[in-house]
Amino acid sequence: MNIRLASVRDIEGMARVHIESWKSTYNGIISESFLSKLTVEKRMKNWKAIFDNLTQDDVIYVVEDLGSIIGFVHGGKSREPDFEYDAELYAIYLLKEVQRNGYGKLLFERFIEALKQRNYRSFMLWVLEDNPSIGFYKKQGGQYIGKKEIQIGEYRLTEVALGWKEI
Repeated sequence: MNIRLASVRDIEGMARVHIESWKSTYNGIISESFLSKLTVEKRMKNWKAIFDNLTQDDVIYVVEDLGSIIGFVHGGKSREPDFEYDAELYAIYLLKEVQRNGYGKLLFERFIEALKQRNYRSFMLWVLEDNPSIGFYKKQGGQYIGKKEIQIGEYRLTEVALGWKEI
């Protein structure tokens, strides 16, 4: 197992993890019709756009095992002006078969270290209220700071904001 900075060469592996994670994590939460339309090819285009527009604030790490990407974390400057947090964790995903083995915690810790190196003092994230991983974030010290309704496909869902005031 290896955690390292992500590069443009990782786009396909990250896209695969992203799609597989959505389909396993959000099954029964997000509509099947929406999940069935997700493709690695479309997600690769999204990741290419992210890598094409990276700034010094972006933090992207991958975790790989035997040369295959099994998870990633992505974050950077907070996109939420309504909350007083410096940084934001945009996404963290692991393949279902490697969850609950400590990889998420290691990725999370590496992300926090990268934020500290960039002189961030706090961060937040959004997580679907029904996402079973919400317990992971709370266990890592995340405190409830707000919520909002969002539309994904034909469903209205609630997202919860969790924050870490000091890192």
